[in-house]
Amino acid sequence: MTTLAGGTDTLTRDALTVLQPGFTGTTAPDWLLRRLGEGLASVGLFGRNIASPGQLAALTAQLRAERDDVLVAIDEEGGDVTRLEVRTGSSFPGNHALGAVDDVELTRQVAHELGRRLAASGVNLNWAPSADVNSDPRNPVIGVRSFGADTDLAARHTAAYVTGLQSAGVAACTKHFPGHGDTAVDSHHALPRIDVPADVLTDRELTPFRAAIAAGSRAVMSAHILVPALDPDRPATLSRRILTGLLRGELGYDGLIVTDGMEMRAIAGTYGIERGSVLAVAAGADAICVGGGLADDATVRRLRDALVAAVRTGELPEARLAEAADRVRALARWASTAGRAPGETHGSEIGLHAARRALTVTVAPGLGTPETFKPLTEPPYVAALTPVANIAVGDETPWGIAAELVHLLPGTVTGSFSAEGGNESDAGAGESAGRAALEAAGPRRIVAVVRDEHRHPWMAAALDTLLAARPDTIVVEMGVPQAAPRGALHIATHGAARVCGRAAAEVIAGV
Repeated sequence: MTTLAGGTDTLTRDALTVLQPGFTGTTAPDWLLRRLGEGLASVGLFGRNIASPGQLAALTAQLRAERDDVLVAIDEEGGDVTRLEVRTGSSFPGNHALGAVDDVELTRQVAHELGRRLAASGVNLNWAPSADVNSDPRNPVIGVRSFGADTDLAARHTAAYVTGLQSAGVAACTKHFPGHGDTAVDSHHALPRIDVPADVLTDRELTPFRAAIAAGSRAVMSAHILVPALDPDRPATLSRRILTGLLRGELGYDGLIVTDGMEMRAIAGTYGIERGSVLAVAAGADAICVGGGLADDATVRRLRDALVAAVRTGELPEARLAEAADRVRALARWASTAGRAPGETHGSEIGLHAARRALTVTVAPGLGTPETFKPLTEPPYVAALTPVANIAVGDETPWGIAAELVHLLPGTVTGSFSAEGGNESDAGAGESAGRAALEAAGPRRIVAVVRDEHRHPWMAAALDTLLAARPDTIVVEMGVPQAAPRGALHIATHGAARVCGRAAAEVIAGV
């Protein structure tokens, strides 16, 4: 076995190279810097690692002082899923809002501006965009992270996003292959199963990925989903038929294949992360993403040693591990030298501009039109009907419109209401929440804020209660607007980012 400078043999170095671990803290720990010297080529950042743009730039500089071509990855979709602005909410409205506008040039500009900010902070790989077609409206994990339920729309905006992001010098990682949209199960918790015929998958799920590949997406992320029409035995992340046969062979993709987080229960709960990582690389994955929940040197050592042992026992061909490591290094070279589109900047307002364009405003019959609806002049009571947070989004990031309305209508008061006892399918719990909101509001005009009303029976019941007592209630839907519009004024924002809240608040206050 060849030994390299620093005492790390080629096999061990390759095993480290294919890992994309996270860590805790806002500076790089000693163990991480040491592993970069031994061959680790990628680091994943999360909200816990980011306090400010200046701190992030200092952190990425610290990493590059140890390895100048390190891939610094982040899960920055904009919209509901943000790490750059995890404590304030995103300056970008997210995919569903962009799909609602359906202006591919706007999508490209938004992605470019987001990429420009990432690049300025030293981040060069973004685990985005989501190319999933949100064909199941019950989907608990994709939803507004998708451009929409229309395949062709999702495809053209996925391509525009990839183009815009990479023109800023940041590699796109299109996800979640072969498509996570047609499921009502969250792979953070369990293994979703998609039972549709192969021809449906080809025409629907795969079309946006073909568009991403044609646009030059530098990376593709696999999904932890079981798709029996493609492989009845193993989830996509661990399936050679799907990663090598379909993605590499049939679709002709030759870039980096990254796994979704291996600590997610869909994999860890069945295979364990060590066994899962070996199977993923054997199936055709090139980079193992781990660190959303597991972020320490012990995890890195365990995965490194599992890969090395699998090669030595013959379970994992050494050539396959070497090929994977070479692809990681190739992307690192691209990312360290990628140029940005000359002179192109769209400014800090592009996200708000997109959020404003994405609004769908409906006025109750007999009350006029959106143009003639009388805006509020007195501070209202904002009743936020709050569902359990999606793990991909997290519960750190604020959402809603109250903070924005406070600026426009000082004195605005807010309260958060959820299903009593945590039973989100209980309409009775919703009635209780609605009565509590009415009591808290008193004589103030009510603005009810919901998120995916169609998926939460308690939320629909709470709205029933509010509207029966106060038909002048304004309703703001910040998820997928699947339920019929109701309320004196209904505003669908197509996302819960900070700028979506700002755009809705402007309509309510008449700004």
